[in-house]
Amino acid sequence: CPPVKTFGALESGDEDSLGVFMDLVDGVVLNKIMLQIDPRPTNQRVNKHVNNDTYLRVQNLTILVRNIKTYYQVRVLLIHLW
Repeated sequence: CPPVKTFGALESGDEDSLGVFMDLVDGVVLNKIMLQIDPRPTNQRVNKHVNNDTYLRVQNLTILVRNIKTYYQVRVLLIHLW
């Protein structure tokens, strides 16, 4: 996964600013980052071709939030068991 610029101006040499922003908003890149943090497989697949569909975008971000919650719940459980 290439580095993701999340703060400041969204300018890059090979992509337009809107494209970089849309990649973040669509949830695809953020879900890829989350899979690097926690590579355990999930039951839901991220929609890679959102094409400005609000429903698919919300679905991707819902998957991301669920994965983040699961990650932290497992970590808290492991800390308490330790």
